[in-house]
Amino acid sequence: MNKKAILALAISAALVGCVDGNKVQETSQTAITSQSQNQQLENIVEAYFDEALALSPISATFVGEYQYNDQYSLPINAQNRAKQHALTQKYLTRIAALDADQLTGQSLLTFEIFQRDLRLAQEQERFPSYLIPIDQMNGEHNTFAGLGSGQSAQPFNTVEDYSNFIKRAEGFVVWLTSVEESMREGIKQGVVLPKVLAVKLLPQFQAHVVDDVTKSVFWMPVAAMPDTFSLAQKQQIEMQYSSLISKTLVPAYQKMSVFLENEYIPNSRSTVGYSDLPNGKAWYDAEIKSHTTLALSADEIHKIGLQEVERILGEMRKVKQQVGFEGDLVAFFNHLRESDEFYFNSAEEVIAAYEAVKAKIDARVPLLFEIAPKADYEVKAVEAFRAESAAGASYQSPAPDGSRPGIFYINTHNLKAQPKFILETLSIHEAAPGHHFQVALQQEVEGLPRIRKFGGYTVFEEGWALYAESLGKELGLFTDPYQWYGRLVDEQLRAMRLVLDTGLHAKGWTREQGIEFMMANSSMAQSDIISEVERYIAMPGQALSYKLGQFKIRELRDYCAKELGEQFDVKKFHSQILIDGALPMPILEQKIKRWVAQQQG
Repeated sequence: MNKKAILALAISAALVGCVDGNKVQETSQTAITSQSQNQQLENIVEAYFDEALALSPISATFVGEYQYNDQYSLPINAQNRAKQHALTQKYLTRIAALDADQLTGQSLLTFEIFQRDLRLAQEQERFPSYLIPIDQMNGEHNTFAGLGSGQSAQPFNTVEDYSNFIKRAEGFVVWLTSVEESMREGIKQGVVLPKVLAVKLLPQFQAHVVDDVTKSVFWMPVAAMPDTFSLAQKQQIEMQYSSLISKTLVPAYQKMSVFLENEYIPNSRSTVGYSDLPNGKAWYDAEIKSHTTLALSADEIHKIGLQEVERILGEMRKVKQQVGFEGDLVAFFNHLRESDEFYFNSAEEVIAAYEAVKAKIDARVPLLFEIAPKADYEVKAVEAFRAESAAGASYQSPAPDGSRPGIFYINTHNLKAQPKFILETLSIHEAAPGHHFQVALQQEVEGLPRIRKFGGYTVFEEGWALYAESLGKELGLFTDPYQWYGRLVDEQLRAMRLVLDTGLHAKGWTREQGIEFMMANSSMAQSDIISEVERYIAMPGQALSYKLGQFKIRELRDYCAKELGEQFDVKKFHSQILIDGALPMPILEQKIKRWVAQQQG
């Protein structure tokens, strides 16, 4: 038992010192039992986190555990899947031995989360996701390139750092070979990517097949070596990286490119939904459960989406009337798509505009929040090597030790996909008080177990970011009708996702049907729509999380306001949502209702 635990027990005993001896003994024993169970759980989850990081060195780097910086992910094979299964079972057995009734406070939340996640991991083992280990949206092939560019979490500050990445790169090549073998097995079993996604993978690998090593993304850290390095050290690193790129990485990327072009793409499938895969319906249901944490069927979600799309179209018509546009909504959409006045002329203009909005929003956040992260964030353009297939915007969390700020990435590859009218809503969503607030605060919570500090739930994270967008008017934003329209554009995108995701994976929709639906119900650029539809094809269930998470958080706010009446303080409500980190929605709901009961009582 640590010193804090002993101190807590001493205080507990002092507080009950005025009652009879038997009561003191009983109360102290209860405290000891509870503290013991809490401490045991803490020890268990910390041990699990350490073991899990050893199996996932890339994750370790991103959470600031640098002892594995010279290692790469384990190759994809039955032996390593068995290791992961054994780890999950080991810790399910360990927590089953705890007396959950004796857990209190954060420990109770940790137990509920940990047990749920381990059980879900075992359920997911039923499905052969290892046969489709990468796609155009997800995959360590892109993560690795980002690490090697020196623009991500991999440090390049010392000579040892440079040496570590060389060793990590050698591990990447071994892993990439296992990816090829798994995808080849996927061809045999009929578990392959749709052709429309498979062809998008090819340029991601071909981009790294270069004749001049200095043109490689992996040369960037070499070009930016610290001035503290000696001339001999710099020359040694240049020689090592030249060899690494030309003799190890380029051949590996070339080999994978040949496999994709000659074997995989010709054998990829013409269908797009998970329902067309072996056991695909059950697989998609599992993805819905995993991403949303809610007990909703594909049919229920599809219906909710259709209703929301119609509601938001009504709001868009009001904006059309407000700005005096003559013509129907389709004509208004075309006007917004095609008129140059709504678009930037350069990538530099895009970044500058978002930096200006950052300052505007930062000044207003205290109106609704009593807490804010210590870490700041920067606005950056998505790197060229991944821009073509990357999302329009994304957020990368700050380094836990404060050495690197959060990053709000804007994809400037296609300026028509970055209209001016989404400036405020996109900044709120990706940065403050959206993702940056939620993720950075989670990392900064004192005493939170690492599985929660660095863990997450799409439905919470994306639900919070979309809920944050809904706070724009309360923050004094969206005063320009076009900026309000931008908010509706973003909300409509998330509503359409409910329809598209379920349509594609449960109702037999084609890619073309998805594109047509989005074109008819939004003013998004066609190129952006195509990218979105292909994203939903690649990531079943993920896109459902935004709107469903927003609904649940708004529902909880309405519940708190009704139950607490004049006592309700929106700043304190926001603190309660954020202060314990990301939670599955059922656990968040239980927690908020306990908080309300405490306020009433």
